[in-house]
Amino acid sequence: MEKKYFVSSSPHIFDHESVPKIMYSVSIALLPAAAGAVYFFGLRALWLIIIGIVSALATEAVLCKLTKKPMTISDGSALLTGLLLTFNVSAQVPLWMPAIGSVFAIAIGKFIFGGLGFNPMNPALLGRAFLLASWPTHMTNFSLAPRNGTISGIDVITGATPLNVLKACKGILQNSSQFPLERVNEAKQAWIELSGSIGNLFWGNVGGCLGETSVFLLLIGAAFLLYKRYIGWKIPFTYIATVALLSWIFGGKEGLFTGYVIFHIFSGGLILGAFFMATDMVTSPSTFWGRIIFGVGCGALTVLIRQIGGYPEGVSYSILLMNLLTPLLDRWTKPRVFGGTIKK
Repeated sequence: MEKKYFVSSSPHIFDHESVPKIMYSVSIALLPAAAGAVYFFGLRALWLIIIGIVSALATEAVLCKLTKKPMTISDGSALLTGLLLTFNVSAQVPLWMPAIGSVFAIAIGKFIFGGLGFNPMNPALLGRAFLLASWPTHMTNFSLAPRNGTISGIDVITGATPLNVLKACKGILQNSSQFPLERVNEAKQAWIELSGSIGNLFWGNVGGCLGETSVFLLLIGAAFLLYKRYIGWKIPFTYIATVALLSWIFGGKEGLFTGYVIFHIFSGGLILGAFFMATDMVTSPSTFWGRIIFGVGCGALTVLIRQIGGYPEGVSYSILLMNLLTPLLDRWTKPRVFGGTIKK
């Protein structure tokens, strides 16, 4: 009996997932961290989050209207951009700063390149970089959450984030002859207290940007995204593993291989960046080895900036720099066509 084959046009695989569903799911995954920001920093954090989101949505709506393009605010990408942008600012910034950052993120970081799917860099991180370059004093003016205390007086000078305190202590202890004995003793005491602060870092009872302080609440959202398979393990795990390895080798005050790994992983925006921004489907590689290299590159750049740069945190800039390499990584690691031959 002759077999009959029916040919239809693509696509041949149907999936219930969609861009809006993924965007809203990521935003939902960030809700625990948003609630934690309001708990630790007060209602001001809620106002900053609302302003950032509304500004992002309004910017996208106005630009769509002016350019006579289809309205895209319902796809959830602008909402997510505004939320992530606000997660990357201090609770002490003026209320207008999330608005400016969101406008820049949507207009310059995304819309000018053609909208969602065409932006070469993560828009929220680009907006944060713009704010940091334009108003560095506001962006680095961190204070402890209202329920916190101080760490041996060091944070009065350097700011309250754990990485700020660590960087200041390391600089004093490695050049102790150049500082008064009182400052050296303060730095030693602060270093001891930092080593015992893992619990506060995990739960979020520390100073920092709105969305980066609670590792626990961020991991709840990350677990949800991994379960739904909206993100994979390759980028976040290689990113964190690289930071852990290099921080252990170079991050200690007593020479090589003395760094406190858990502290470096839990501090700063590493968890937020690794799971929620480095995994952005538009600006990260699509191949297996491309993602591995991307994660390793982000980790290496983060440690390099933290250890050598004047700014104690390196997550944002490391992801932005690796975003620019994404097209090359996809090209270099493109799988061989099935049945094809390898070029000599």
